[in-house]
Amino acid sequence: MILLNVSRTRRRRLGVAAAAGGLLAALLTAGPAAAIPDPGDSPAAPKDVSRSDQAEARAAIKSGDIPGQDEIVHSANITHVANIPKDVLSGTNSDLAFQGKYAFAGNYDGFRIFDISNPKKPKTVAQVLCPGSQNDISVSGNLLFLSTDSSRSDSSCNSTTQPATEKSSWEGMKVFDISDKRNPRYVAAVETACGSHTHTLVPDRKNVYVYVSSYSPNAAYPDCQPPHDGISVIKVPRKAPHKAAVVGFPVLFPGEGPDGGGNPGAPTNPGVSKTTGCHDITVLPSKDLAAGACMGDGILFSIKDPERPKVIDRVQDNVNFAFWHSATFNQKANKVVFTDELGGGGAATCNAEIGPDRGADGIYDIVGKGDRSKLVFRSYFKIPRHQADTENCVAHNGSLIPVRGRDLMVQAWYQGGISVWDFTNSSKPKEIAYFERGPLSTDQLVTGGSWSAYYYNGYIYSNDMAKGFDVLKIDDKRTDQARKVRMKELNVQTQPDYFD
Repeated sequence: MILLNVSRTRRRRLGVAAAAGGLLAALLTAGPAAAIPDPGDSPAAPKDVSRSDQAEARAAIKSGDIPGQDEIVHSANITHVANIPKDVLSGTNSDLAFQGKYAFAGNYDGFRIFDISNPKKPKTVAQVLCPGSQNDISVSGNLLFLSTDSSRSDSSCNSTTQPATEKSSWEGMKVFDISDKRNPRYVAAVETACGSHTHTLVPDRKNVYVYVSSYSPNAAYPDCQPPHDGISVIKVPRKAPHKAAVVGFPVLFPGEGPDGGGNPGAPTNPGVSKTTGCHDITVLPSKDLAAGACMGDGILFSIKDPERPKVIDRVQDNVNFAFWHSATFNQKANKVVFTDELGGGGAATCNAEIGPDRGADGIYDIVGKGDRSKLVFRSYFKIPRHQADTENCVAHNGSLIPVRGRDLMVQAWYQGGISVWDFTNSSKPKEIAYFERGPLSTDQLVTGGSWSAYYYNGYIYSNDMAKGFDVLKIDDKRTDQARKVRMKELNVQTQPDYFD
């Protein structure tokens, strides 16, 4: 049955919820997984909201303005085909990577490997317990990479939370051998300055270079001293990953003073994050380009020499962007979509009070060629559906949907759900499909929703922070062509040339 609800802010179609149980999959835990989930890596506790906000949420549900608690709604061109709830890894789900018939799902407590050869019935192949938020994840060949951005007692998977003020504390990159998907093997650890919040792979035949994004240095942290105005570059030999090591720290924001030359933030630019590193980087190896989302700055840079990236252009938005979070190129490499993670992903920012331009995507055209290229702002895009003030919602991780002649993207919005949108016209982006659940709570602001939503080999895969691994299918003439594009491997932040 399809129920149509028309409200002051949107038109909704009621979808049928997928079975919550999924499949009872075999649990195969790898060697390093001897630890227990660590509460030191847990997300922020639920936040109380005012009685008026609670009442408004309940009223919005009753009137049909928003879906009911945990209710699934979606546009008519989206089908929810599967959900696999969280299992022994009870922490927050994070990013996704893909290789062949496998999906790799990060979790603050470790990572999980799914067999997605039948997307309608994903099966768990392995779950590895290795606490260390965020456990941002990527794969290349037989190697899996995992980011640790929480201060740990050591580099092992048995580590516990330890203050960053202690010199012996560890943060950085972990490397696993995944030649046997049922038994990943921990093979290397590389400590990096200020840890690894996210990372991006720049692979070649013999080596995998890893760009490590981290930020927020502190004079009290022995291994995270200011200024921290660049990224760590790790070189990992494919045949000898145990020799992985930092080979450089290119400075992206040169400048005088203790904080380097990035955006100074407040009080100069109120409400804007001071740039003390990068949050995320997307590389486009086929064009030797990269785009960096770096707190208070967005940058375009060349990676012709992967050990020595060179900044080409830099932009700021001190009116509507609070925290430059991630970046996506279009296929022609003449546009970049930057996201703004207003509120750090834990706030309700998809409402009338915040409006359509903050906590949104910023679409920039790349004008010019080579080292003379410039980023030119065109417009903002934000989901057109207001969320309750008990739902964390803001622009987050997404990927292109590969269709020639169009710029289409699927994107996660935490509890705002998943949006498919068209930015072929940089100045007039529009949503063409969506999927979301109702609020986790109408009494408290509880962190949840889709962390990453990516298109891979005909399906959309989402890692919901609270609800688990979702598989969606879009049936739309504007996206149908993408089904013909088959990838052997996909790390979204290492953006492929889909039509090469």
